[in-house]
Amino acid sequence: MKTHTKNAILIPTDFSEVCNNAIEHGMVLAKALASQVWLLHVFDKDTQKYLDENNLEETDIESMLKQTAEKYSEKYGVSVNTHVKYGSLFDKVKEMNEKIQAKLIILGTHGKVGFQKLTGSYVLKIVTSTNTPTIVVQKNSNPVGYKNIIFPITASTEDRQKVMWAINIAKLFDATVHLIPKFESEQYHKTKIMNITKQIKTILSEYNIKFVDKVSSPGAGNFAKQVVDYAVEYKGDLIMTLVDKGKTFFFTSWD
Repeated sequence: MKTHTKNAILIPTDFSEVCNNAIEHGMVLAKALASQVWLLHVFDKDTQKYLDENNLEETDIESMLKQTAEKYSEKYGVSVNTHVKYGSLFDKVKEMNEKIQAKLIILGTHGKVGFQKLTGSYVLKIVTSTNTPTIVVQKNSNPVGYKNIIFPITASTEDRQKVMWAINIAKLFDATVHLIPKFESEQYHKTKIMNITKQIKTILSEYNIKFVDKVSSPGAGNFAKQVVDYAVEYKGDLIMTLVDKGKTFFFTSWD
């Protein structure tokens, strides 16, 4: 196995529809970024149960993984590698990510659909235990890339990495960045968010990125709800947020 590629996108899969959607997201990005894709299946007790219930052998998993790789590689013209690891989902995804030094991880999460139950808690552990940017995919496929990037802004939105990823993705797909500054009643935080928003607009303009902005409203529900409602109304393809692991191991409530 080739390791330390630094130009790979890692996609774990249990062969469910939502994981196929995650693969499609990864393929579109890999093609745009000229990256290779690593498809990973972690063989655990859920896999064994699935095999037992369907009268399958362990080798069938490898065949399924290779067939999936061939299907999407042919469709998108992207190099796809496959690997099966044995153990816990969290440990083995993290281990694989460290070996190939992925530039992105694409995770499909679907609760009780699919035999491995890739739930939000699993995604949370992956996101907070690595420094690798992660795209979390649910039900929607992504055949054309990201055209509308939703970018919430809070008083802690100062990380340049988040801004640069928005710029990179926007350039790849000629996307529009939708800035949503959080409403703050306290003057210090209000001023801080205004200044951060101004700085982000300046940077986006320097890179010729299209953007719009909409200030959240104190009477329209909590900030998370407003961001999601806006994303639905304006057909957002991607919501960008930053996990501050320096403050907490878990997402904040609005994340």
